[in-house]
Amino acid sequence: MKRASRRKKPSPSTGWHPIGKRWQKDCRRRVPPVAKALKIDLEKCVGCRTCEMVCSAKHTNTINPYRSCIKVVREKEWEGVPMTCAQCEDPQCGAVCPVKAITRDDKMGIVRIDFDKCIGCRMCVAACPFGAMNFDAVVKKVSKCDLCEGDPECAKFCFYRALTYVDESELATDKRRAAAKKLSDTVRKPAETAAAAK
Repeated sequence: MKRASRRKKPSPSTGWHPIGKRWQKDCRRRVPPVAKALKIDLEKCVGCRTCEMVCSAKHTNTINPYRSCIKVVREKEWEGVPMTCAQCEDPQCGAVCPVKAITRDDKMGIVRIDFDKCIGCRMCVAACPFGAMNFDAVVKKVSKCDLCEGDPECAKFCFYRALTYVDESELATDKRRAAAKKLSDTVRKPAETAAAAK
């Protein structure tokens, strides 16, 4: 004869379950989707501007880099620096918009423009600290990167993998590695110089 288990099963309505005599919240149901971001690797970018072409083709049905939401900026040190919207947590562009056409979708991590509301005043263009807002002279509205609603064309077509769409946790890991390398280089350099002087 089997003994009946005294342990209570999790309640589907409350999401709480017992552990010993304590109750602990069941967090598995409330885990938010992993936020993703566009990662730009300047070492790999060759300045081919393919990202600009596929972006304009996707959003405007024309191959016109001037109408693209991503811009490749030429720099002396680099072949090209792809510049796009940072999808800010507290977007300045949205704060200055007089008609509230710019909002942030926290679930997807995307700042969006409602083109039906946009009046083309360009206040957001002046407010953006990254220069990521673009005024489209053809339609007389402002445009910006919306990460193609979670499937960015620029990352798919970047032959050199300078643009990739990754989990934000991967970006943090890369930053930690870069900081660790910089720190170790700083520590090693004086030690190597002292050893060479002996």
